[in-house]
Amino acid sequence: MNLPLNLPRSLAKGLVRHPWRTAAEACALLVAAVVAFPLYWMVLGAFKPAGEIESSEPRPWTLAPSLDSFRRVFGQQEFGRYFFNSLVVAVTVVIVSAVIAFLAATAVTRFRFRYRTTLLIMFLVAQMVPVEALTIPLFFVMRDAGQLNTLGALILPHIAFSLPFAIWMLRGFVKGVPEALEEAAYLDGASRTRFMWQILFPLVLPGLVATSVFSFISAWNDFLFAKSFIISDTSQSTLPMALLVFYKPDDPDWGGVMAGSTVMTIPVLVFFVLVQRRLVSGLGGAVKD
Repeated sequence: MNLPLNLPRSLAKGLVRHPWRTAAEACALLVAAVVAFPLYWMVLGAFKPAGEIESSEPRPWTLAPSLDSFRRVFGQQEFGRYFFNSLVVAVTVVIVSAVIAFLAATAVTRFRFRYRTTLLIMFLVAQMVPVEALTIPLFFVMRDAGQLNTLGALILPHIAFSLPFAIWMLRGFVKGVPEALEEAAYLDGASRTRFMWQILFPLVLPGLVATSVFSFISAWNDFLFAKSFIISDTSQSTLPMALLVFYKPDDPDWGGVMAGSTVMTIPVLVFFVLVQRRLVSGLGGAVKD
């Protein structure tokens, strides 16, 4: 019967005993609110009627939600085509980069060869080069290869830019798999190929999921390459380029921009929900002996 009377006192004692923990949790909530506010403002702008969006006194709520912005987005010609192009680019980048990164990480971890350390350093240096500095050289490469105005011009650069990070991250996972497990598989008659795909691959799958999330987000939200390499054939455009239809310098349709951005965010959220368990274990570390 004394529990309700003692509960506030025990709670106060807990706050006194763990002040740093309480402060850390408060800071985490504050940071989460700051990070989530742009997402909230985007969704709010998508549901606001035109009068409230263009008002000189914006309010962080709306009492008259409207679907007019979403109707304009889905009523846009070729919107479905842009969505399909973005999906093709993102899925292709994720699959191809994951397979290549897995094979490369296995090679640099399990095998000894000349310039192995140099190759790893090159992977690290490649991540330091800003994408903007390579856009113009990549434009001429794609032009000479005849890939301009094709989805290949978007897929190939994203695979190249996602591989260094993926290889570095998967290298830790492959290294964490005990060599004794590999030797035991060989003693049981398993070939190297069978060991890689039936034993090693499932063990490093959490790391592959973690790297795939970053690859998917980078390819899905890409605007720079789509703007630079898709010049005349609009049928090869992706969703970020579709937002330009609603942005006009003289009369921008902010409701359409917010609604289109909200639609673009949904597949990313769905992807996160599908892989969240393996993503957490992938970011947590590799397999331990």
